[in-house]
Amino acid sequence: MEQTEAELQDEKPIFNIVGEKVALGPMQKSMLPLFVRWANDFDVAILSGDPIRPVRRELIEADFERDSKSEESQHSIEFLIYEQASLRCIGTTFFKHIDKTQRTAEYGIVIGEKDCWGRGYGTETTLLMLDYAFTVLGLHNVLLQTYAYNERAVRAYTRAGFRVMGRWREAARLGNQVYDIVFMDCLATEFRSPLRRVIELP
Repeated sequence: MEQTEAELQDEKPIFNIVGEKVALGPMQKSMLPLFVRWANDFDVAILSGDPIRPVRRELIEADFERDSKSEESQHSIEFLIYEQASLRCIGTTFFKHIDKTQRTAEYGIVIGEKDCWGRGYGTETTLLMLDYAFTVLGLHNVLLQTYAYNERAVRAYTRAGFRVMGRWREAARLGNQVYDIVFMDCLATEFRSPLRRVIELP
């Protein structure tokens, strides 16, 4: 029997990484109803760069099953984002294209609960993820790409330690408008976090 979203929120989540406002935990298949809702929220899709179209639950379930079993999962790590005050799941964050030889990866984040936008959750999540990347995974350079119209994201990434490294001019289209894709990166040697470390090294 499937659980409702309210029942999902009543379960005490598992936390791997704990910050001040948010905590990060493992992906859970039981959260698929949330993923379906976020995927079909056009306001969320615009900011994440996903196609603006209805998404069937079956497609999301198939993607989840494929990603959890594929070899690509060895080169990616994904967490659920929880609001600590309420213990509810509010989004996802991930590294993909992890290259342990070059010590690089690409970062992404989606805050699906719109009432959590503009509250510093994205910045803190990004700080925690960068700390994890550099302290635990031993990476040196983390890359991301976002869209010029998503100014709030650019500000959050900058606060967390990313720097703009270039633009792919007018490479994104939304309706009749074209926008730049903004590329940002962060180096381990430049990263400083005001938060408690993800792990305490001996």
